[in-house]
Amino acid sequence: MKEFWKKQFGHTPEHFGSPYTRQVTHSNPTIISCSQYVFPRPADWPGHVHLTGYWFLDDEPGWQPPATLVDFLNRGKPPVYVGFGSIGNSRQAEQTTRLVVQALQRSGQRGLLATGWNGLSDTVALPADMHILESAPHSWLFPRMSAVVHHGGASTTAAGLRAGVPGVIVPHGNDQFAWARRVWELGVAAKPIPRKKLTAEALSDGIDMALSEPILAKASELGQKIQAEDGAGTAARVILDCFG
Repeated sequence: MKEFWKKQFGHTPEHFGSPYTRQVTHSNPTIISCSQYVFPRPADWPGHVHLTGYWFLDDEPGWQPPATLVDFLNRGKPPVYVGFGSIGNSRQAEQTTRLVVQALQRSGQRGLLATGWNGLSDTVALPADMHILESAPHSWLFPRMSAVVHHGGASTTAAGLRAGVPGVIVPHGNDQFAWARRVWELGVAAKPIPRKKLTAEALSDGIDMALSEPILAKASELGQKIQAEDGAGTAARVILDCFG
């Protein structure tokens, strides 16, 4: 960031650094990008703290899905998405991919596997009812899935919730465990499966649970509520009201 400012303006801003250490009055708003339907706003929060709803970055203009992906989606019922984003161990990618294939076959589901950076491998031969790709915009992809299996990153979790499809979260570390637990508590996902405890049997059972009628209904209901929020717009209005 310093290099950017120096290149653009020849110098860094006055008092360059983290703004949080200077937020000492209630006249400065604190803005949180999360849905009230995921974490309700605590009653004891002061008025300058705003829970706006998620800030979604939608598809890039002009993005088109590969023809092979569209063809796969059109050939059968909505598949289960499995992808771990940038999380994973490249040395275990093939083993993890085979585990995922076994779990999908055990649960009788079609599968769409996203390799991401290194979580899954594209070198494993897949059955005809499974397809693999590197990535695709979650806002386009997730609504076309029957369920989403992922690592529980904040943005991926939010995208899954907005899509209104149930989840199976396999947390690997950090805040992923908190998101996994919360969506399970909300009844829109199966019980979390920590990566160290991931097996084909556990994942298959998780997929079956996620596709049960109660979880499907709750996921759909929550998705509709989140879709009706305007998190980015609300955040912008808070900023304009304070500094405009």
